[in-house]
Amino acid sequence: MYQNIMQDRFTPGTDLTAVADTAVVGKTFVAIAGPLKGGNIVVETATAGSATAGVAKYDAKAGALVGVARGSSRVVTVTAGATITAGTAVEVGPAGKAIPATTGITVGYAVDDAADATDALISLAN
Repeated sequence: MYQNIMQDRFTPGTDLTAVADTAVVGKTFVAIAGPLKGGNIVVETATAGSATAGVAKYDAKAGALVGVARGSSRVVTVTAGATITAGTAVEVGPAGKAIPATTGITVGYAVDDAADATDALISLAN
């Protein structure tokens, strides 16, 4: 029998419902855009080299709710902004797309090769 058992007190889900501050495109990285609105996190397309809140699950107009996929080691599709080789660390590129990491924050790793403008399989870093 186990003794002195730890209990989870807060375990956030891997997906979030957010509000798009500006229009966002599905399968691109998004970042926190400002304070909560209606109890939801507010997101916008992540800028090149920046940290992310996750990946937009689908297109959303400004002011609309949008699903955000997140979670360390979770593998999701992200639009490639350049050719990416399996095993390569990726960062946010222009328009929130995944590109090979050079000087920005590493936001994930490619698990397969991907051509520019195709779906890249990315294992998220957070």
